[in-house]
Order: sequence, then structure tokens, then C-alpha cells
Amino acid sequence: MATMPYVNAQAVFYQQYEQVRRDEVVGILLALFLGSFGIHHFYLRRTGLGILYCCFFWSGFPAILGFIECFFMPGRVREFNAIQAAGIAAALGIAIPTYAPPVNVTVNVPVAGSAPAPVYPPAPAYSPVNTAIQPSSQITCSRCQKETPFGAKFCSGCGNAL
Repeated sequence: MATMPYVNAQAVFYQQYEQVRRDEVVGILLALFLGSFGIHHFYLRRTGLGILYCCFFWSGFPAILGFIECFFMPGRVREFNAIQAAGIAAALGIAIPTYAPPVNVTVNVPVAGSAPAPVYPPAPAYSPVNTAIQPSSQITCSRCQKETPFGAKFCSGCGNAL
């Protein structure tokens, strides 16, 4: 399937991913209410554990484990979805699509009893033509010597106030 050219591989990826992805809330509810039968394991394609729970449902022990496992289900569902996404992307021969690049958010939180932070001019407005950070718009931290964007109030490396 990786040798077939696709007009829009990302659209094919999302179409296939929506068919195999699992929902966290459904996993939690299955573990909470049907955990003694191991239905939450079948939901995540762990048939071996699901069959084991079905064999011992009469003992009550799987019910206790199902209640405990409902707290771990969101992480297990996210892991299942990540594995499925990686498999689909590998089959299509593409990288796993991302929605947007990470955004550097600066927060101005004064420390109680400290001097007011120095006032810097505002960062330049976003321009689609000039998206790269200019070298002149970097500030070097006095403590860790890491460069941070000009509008930042705190160092991204050590958290020191700039």
C-alpha cells in the first residue's frame, strides 16, 4: 500500500484513523460497568486479557480490577490511538500529521514582594511573509546563557526573570 500514490495522503490518513481510533470515555465506562467481563480489554484489542477476565468473572476479582483499571483507561486509549496512527502513517509512507507548530506563550506573573519586571516593547506582530525569528530579537539569559525570544518575560531554560 505504501507504493500507491495518493492525491492527498493526509486525507486518507485521517479517514483511516477515524475508523480505528477509540474513545476515552467509552473505555472508562466499559471498564467501570463491564470490567468484570473484560469488555474494556476487548475494546482495545487485548483479547488475551479479555478472555482471562471472562473465565474468572464469577470470582469478583476481575470486577475489582475493572474498577481500578477505569482510572488508567484514558492513558491506555491514548497509547492505543498513537500506535494506530503510527501504523497508518507508516503504511501510507508519510509522517504522522500534526495540526500546528507549537506556539511560544510568554506569561507575565510577578513574584510576590519582588521588584517590578522591566518593561519591554511588545513583540512585533505576526507577518506571514516574515515568520522566522530574527537574530536581533533574541535575549540572552544572564543565569543560563540561553537565548529566548525578545518579548519573553522569563527564560525558557531556567525560569529566571529577564
